[in-house]
Amino acid sequence: MKPLLNTLYVTRDSTRLTKDGECVSVWLRSERLLRIPLHNLESIQTFGWSISATPELLAECAQRGIAISQCNPNGRLLYRVCGMSKGNVLLRRAQYRLADNAPMALEVSKLLITAKILNARGVLLRSRRDNGSLHPSQAGELAHTCREMETLVTQAQQADTREKLLGIEGRAAERYFCAFPHCIQNQEFSFTSRNRRPPKDPINALMSFAYALLSNDCRSALEAVGLDAAVGFFHQDRPGRPGLALDLMEELRAPLADRLVLTLVNRRQLSPDDFLTDEQGGVTLSDTARKLVIRHWQERKQKPIMHPFLNERISIGLIPHVQARLLAQHIRNALDAYPPMFWR
Repeated sequence: MKPLLNTLYVTRDSTRLTKDGECVSVWLRSERLLRIPLHNLESIQTFGWSISATPELLAECAQRGIAISQCNPNGRLLYRVCGMSKGNVLLRRAQYRLADNAPMALEVSKLLITAKILNARGVLLRSRRDNGSLHPSQAGELAHTCREMETLVTQAQQADTREKLLGIEGRAAERYFCAFPHCIQNQEFSFTSRNRRPPKDPINALMSFAYALLSNDCRSALEAVGLDAAVGFFHQDRPGRPGLALDLMEELRAPLADRLVLTLVNRRQLSPDDFLTDEQGGVTLSDTARKLVIRHWQERKQKPIMHPFLNERISIGLIPHVQARLLAQHIRNALDAYPPMFWR
């Protein structure tokens, strides 16, 4: 099993990353803040507008297969620097053939969306079970939404075109986000609908940031097994969009990212004061809030979970890598079907 390596997150503006022997050093002007061995790192991810890396570090990371991603403060990817593509070119050619084969791509997409809906339903069921202060009407609405999503699962499994599946996925997302406010126990926060670019409220800002963290992990996992993160099966090709990484994210968004958001908000580890609003109404996390989210994200990745297909305990942080490997095996015809991650 692949070891769970670390991601170095840099959130402070005006910092500079340099190669320091076999390590990477993070500097703020003339003060060294951190020094980490490169062999412990899988990737480096920065959030801000004025964070730089020396050419020597970029070259060393490319040689070692350590991707460096630059994101804006909300977590939207600006650019990504990585070395030569890994993996067998025959695997990528098989991926392209599968993506171009509409019936085969649809079968993979149906499994991904089925898992997405079921895992989102699981988040709602968990909130209904764990929140003893829910008003009966709220508990009833959550239960009704869960029944609707169960029906949508059946429809997704029976969809015979990508367009029908896209509509089913959209209805499931709409129902999920309509019920999501009932999962928020902290009255200081409110949520009405999903919005982004830029997020208009703290919950959406948190979601966008958590999705950015998950996207980076999924993209790295796919590239590590030799797949092309840009060519998906459900998400169609679009310049600059990592379609396959978005495909892989679908089944993991709710249990990994959304549950993290609910945990931080409901446990009052964040408050509205941890968010900043710009002149256009866009909301971002403060530097302190970003560090808190990243710390809890990393801690959650260390927790063990039983993988239902492998029947083996693995770290949560390895799930994107395991799913990427299983997808590669399906593309190679070593597995009859892709086994998505159904969260228990």
